Amino acid sequence: MPWFIRSKKNITTPTESKKDVKKGLWYKTPSGKIIETEELKANAYVSPEDDHHVQIGSQEYFDILFDDSKFTELDTKVESKDPLNWTDTKPYKDRLKEIKKKTGMTDSIRNATGKIHGRDITISCMDFKFIGGSLGSVMGEKIARAIDYSIKHKTPYIIITQSGGARMMEAAISLMQLAKVEAKLIQLADNNIPYITILTNPSFGGITASFGSIGDIIMAEPGALIGFAGPRVIKETIGRDLPEGFQTSEFLLEKGFVDMIVHRKKMKDKIKEVADMLMPIN
Repeated sequence: MPWFIRSKKNITTPTESKKDVKKGLWYKTPSGKIIETEELKANAYVSPEDDHHVQIGSQEYFDILFDDSKFTELDTKVESKDPLNWTDTKPYKDRLKEIKKKTGMTDSIRNATGKIHGRDITISCMDFKFIGGSLGSVMGEKIARAIDYSIKHKTPYIIITQSGGARMMEAAISLMQLAKVEAKLIQLADNNIPYITILTNPSFGGITASFGSIGDIIMAEPGALIGFAGPRVIKETIGRDLPEGFQTSEFLLEKGFVDMIVHRKKMKDKIKEVADMLMPIN
């Protein structure tokens, strides 16, 4: 009998013996190693072999930073709309409807409050999976509300950036949020509330050029790409090769753009240390 002809027809494996392989069960590191996602999660989503910081969303940051992964989400009903009736390859309204359904989020940022090593902290965390973490009217409003909450409850305030910049579908309305947020941050400073920024990969556009760069302390994750325009655009504009490691957090630390690079596994401890330094508990 030829080797390619089955001796038995059909599949004979009993149903109870079959096993489903769940999606996302494994992760391939940049160096090519395959590890279990549970192992990755236990290591704060940092590849144990090459220390690569995997891009994660707001939920993962909240779980890592807040004590026992317990927090209260704020402003959950603030949602993106379509003030300009924008249409490109598809109407903005349809795009919003699709991304809300896919992500379960109302916009590209989430506000939460909880305890970090026993201290109350308020965090606004951007999420790249919602239209590239782009800045729109809702992001500006939610940051403003989080600042009001921090002032009212006297909690240090943190913004975790992860964005490609302004949301083109909201045009000038998007850019207006930069001034709005900076005005609210002045109120925060007037009330002696510390403002900490954590720049993660990627952090680009107007966010980096404005409120992402004016924290009392500016932290960054290792290897994060941070800048205004991307390296390819800059290279084509100036017609020159860029320095090695250009726009990485390590390069920017050397140039004085960020205050410190903090490993994700040490981020929680460092936040508590900096918060206590800037706003001692009486």
